[in-house]
Amino acid sequence: MIRPLLIPIFCACIALCGSARAEMHPGEDALVREVVADTGQDGSRLTALLDGAQYRQSIIDAMTRPAEAKPWSEYRPIFVNPARIDNGIDFYRENRVLLDRVSEQYGVPPQYLVAILGVETNYGQITGHYRVLDALVTLAFHYPPRADYFRGELKTLLELPVSKLAGPVATLQGSYAGAQGWGQFMPSSIRDYAVDEDGDGRIDLNGSLPDILASVANYFVRHGWRTGSPVALLATRDFDPDAVDEYAGTPPTMPVEQFVAAGYSPQIRVEPGVPASLLALENGDGNPESWLTFDNFYVITRYNKSPRYAMAVTQLADAIAQGVAAESLPVAPSGAAQTAPPVQ
Repeated sequence: MIRPLLIPIFCACIALCGSARAEMHPGEDALVREVVADTGQDGSRLTALLDGAQYRQSIIDAMTRPAEAKPWSEYRPIFVNPARIDNGIDFYRENRVLLDRVSEQYGVPPQYLVAILGVETNYGQITGHYRVLDALVTLAFHYPPRADYFRGELKTLLELPVSKLAGPVATLQGSYAGAQGWGQFMPSSIRDYAVDEDGDGRIDLNGSLPDILASVANYFVRHGWRTGSPVALLATRDFDPDAVDEYAGTPPTMPVEQFVAAGYSPQIRVEPGVPASLLALENGDGNPESWLTFDNFYVITRYNKSPRYAMAVTQLADAIAQGVAAESLPVAPSGAAQTAPPVQ
């Protein structure tokens, strides 16, 4: 029997329990309501899915120490080294027919498609060991510095049709940032740029090389890749910060001849009027190298905004192309004519 004085308290508890629940992750219920409103999915299923996601402190830790924070002299050997170059040449040789077809279709030289896979996942060997759901939930609900971005990526993941995913959401594996597949696509990139190249009715960025390579090529093209245009060229002058601004992560706007007039002469002639930017990178001797970068270099930074990342892709692509050419196998021109420093 419930005592009269306890009846109001008892009824209040019932009311509270009926109108709200203890969220597993802060902000989860609001996100579920948005996805339900946009897609008509079952809210209870989405709630159960998110409730099953686990917070991972190691993901937060990894976000605070990205490889791109390293100086170039330490960053470059991670991705441009003999093993990764040799593996890239092998990958190119083994998949030449597919690479050439995708390259011709999209206008992106095959060595750049190979280099993206080489830098991102070592040609599919390291695609990430985190559950994508755990990564995105951790960063969306427990990492305030970039919560808005990752909340958007989590929402996109929940709204993607099954035909655009390699498997059920709860089973997807990826990086600590929630990127998936050999090319490490975030959910919004899967939505906007991934393609079903093999025509089987689904996009598999883990198991279908046609889908993987065409999706990377499509990403480049949709971000403004210019077929036959340069990417980056080593300049003959040491970097002088007082003479011209360093690469600012924006599309190049200064005509290349203005850099030439300032003493930054590219090793290969570039047509006047081509927009360029200047990038300074510390080499292994601790001295700065001067690089002229062009629109296609900026396109690579749309994949990862770090200029070190874009330069690693560029130099790995060049090394792969040189290795393939040394085997007397014709390789599509890069349109860049970069000169990469010797592999250390």
